[in-house]
Amino acid sequence: MLLKDFLDVMEEIAPRELALDFDNPGLIVGTEKKEIRRVLIALDCTQFVAEEAKELDCDLVVTHHPLLFRAVKKISPFDPVSAPVYRLIRYGIGMFAAHTNLDSAEGGVNTALCRLLGIENEIPVPPENLCRIGELAEETDFSAFAELCSKKLGTTVRVAGPERKVRRVMVCGGSGGSEYPLAREMGADVLVTGECRHNEAIEAEAAGVNVIAAGHYETESIVLEPLTERLRSLTEGVEYVISKAGNPLRTL
Repeated sequence: MLLKDFLDVMEEIAPRELALDFDNPGLIVGTEKKEIRRVLIALDCTQFVAEEAKELDCDLVVTHHPLLFRAVKKISPFDPVSAPVYRLIRYGIGMFAAHTNLDSAEGGVNTALCRLLGIENEIPVPPENLCRIGELAEETDFSAFAELCSKKLGTTVRVAGPERKVRRVMVCGGSGGSEYPLAREMGADVLVTGECRHNEAIEAEAAGVNVIAAGHYETESIVLEPLTERLRSLTEGVEYVISKAGNPLRTL
């Protein structure tokens, strides 16, 4: 399969027009004329992932987080930002990212998060349609829902807000603590996200929105498997492998 045809498939899955203005999605390394046979799917393109792609004889790395958000002045194997790019170019491996467009897309990060947590009738939240909001099948205690999030995501969660009944839930995978005003506007009882800053937790509680912070990696990596399955169903002659790279943060 030619890479340009793969890009058409990804445009169907996560249209570029859904990406926010600051973002850098799309083909970051490589040429559309390249033929691809094996693709590595990962959350980030780290040096480990670049080496993993080489060892697995992959032609392309597909990630959620893009490389090169900001301008760089050199591509060096010793620079932590540009080293993965250096390795990919040296190995002749392409790299493609679907970031906020995959967050927003139907079947993307926040859809996967809703399905995993049992949030029903979920819809995109305007104006950017990045977050999603829906309802639990039944009203439940906040602590019980937090425990469910911890179990489903396989992580320890941090929470803000009083013990109360919750049902309407807004999700924003990754770093979404700043979205609490939008959650309040949409009538959410609780915001589930990956990261929430200290001041955001204080402000959210004062605004009447409980928060569950479940980890950036944990609230986004859940999309890798459904994305891989969807790509398998939409392409022929291409093998997909999910990276073994894990969370860069660990609990001691």
